Amino acid sequence: MMRYQLVISWSKADGRFVVEIPELPGCMTDGATHEEAVANAQIIIGEWIETARELGRPVPQPRGRLAYA
Repeated sequence: MMRYQLVISWSKADGRFVVEIPELPGCMTDGATHEEAVANAQIIIGEWIETARELGRPVPQPRGRLAYA
């Protein structure tokens, strides 16, 4: 299981749950249910990491909860 922070919000316009993974730039997905959105996030995180490695880019380590000043 990936340990990246997931930011989940409801999109009234789309009628779907939207998931952002702030530690992985541009990494986001959605789902019709909360559970589907989280499952999709796990898939997209794996794909993001695989693509980054293929391109020789660094993969950030999960930090868990982000601290904001």
